Amino acid sequence: MKTRRFGRTNWQVSELGYGMWGLAGWTGSDIEEVNASLEKAVSLGANFFDTAWGYAEGKSEQILGALIKRHPDKKLYAATKIPPKNFTWPSKSHFTIEACFPAEHIIEYTEKSLKNLGVEQIDLQQFHVWEDAWANSEEWQKAVEQLTAAGKVAHWGISVNRWEPNNCLKTLETGLISSVQVIYNIFDQNPEDLLFPLCKKLDVGVIARVPFDEGSLTGLMTYETKFPADDWRSTYFVPENLTSSVDHANALKPLLPEGMNLPEMALRFILANPDVGTIIPGMRKIKHVESNIACSDGAALPATLLTELRNHRWERQPTEWSQ
Repeated sequence: MKTRRFGRTNWQVSELGYGMWGLAGWTGSDIEEVNASLEKAVSLGANFFDTAWGYAEGKSEQILGALIKRHPDKKLYAATKIPPKNFTWPSKSHFTIEACFPAEHIIEYTEKSLKNLGVEQIDLQQFHVWEDAWANSEEWQKAVEQLTAAGKVAHWGISVNRWEPNNCLKTLETGLISSVQVIYNIFDQNPEDLLFPLCKKLDVGVIARVPFDEGSLTGLMTYETKFPADDWRSTYFVPENLTSSVDHANALKPLLPEGMNLPEMALRFILANPDVGTIIPGMRKIKHVESNIACSDGAALPATLLTELRNHRWERQPTEWSQ
């Protein structure tokens, strides 16, 4: 596993991290399989794990806490997130900081996450939604300063709303934020325009999430794909999104190099960008851990292929179903 410097934290993090949303609260999750997959990731060199209180009300955090406890001899970086007080994802432009992240709420949920993780200090505490209009509010800033001074949080980050990569730029300028988590993949290349250059300037670490576009970039979805009603993806892949997602994924298949599948090409596209600190694919099975981490071998995609993939940038705007 290759590592990369993670911005001003100076951490050396595995360039393939572990997204833990799907480990709790999704259909098909089995705790024994989950733990086996996490253990395999650690054995292969993964050291960055991204969770949130909102993933099954702390259950995912508890799973990560148990993993950390099982490996006292290894430094495993725990990144978690504070849910907005109104429990609405994503935030809306008219939401106030008081409705989402009043100081007492930030403190309360940081304490809950500390307990779930079983640690004295959270490596990276992130805001699970964000509006850049809140940038200069003392409400969140005083809580950040208080928790940092108390040693309960080492660094702070923002998880940017879907398809809104620029909705955090003023906040990064405050100097209080060490990382930004943003959707970045073959389809979603918008972070390259303004966000990544600013992160580079300010030495802010970048976490690339949703590398497989919620599944369309695995190449396994079809026009007939259906998810169980209690699976989040059933509300995301509504007919108009499912059809266009499969169309866009199918257009990539003729570009695949011999012996390479679509998920591997998707990960190697992201790894080709040095502005990215780590990628956090969701992984619930050992075979996915092995195949994803195998991409961290330093082998680059051909320059001609990278150029061609840039033509598959897909411009999208938030909608009622994009969440």
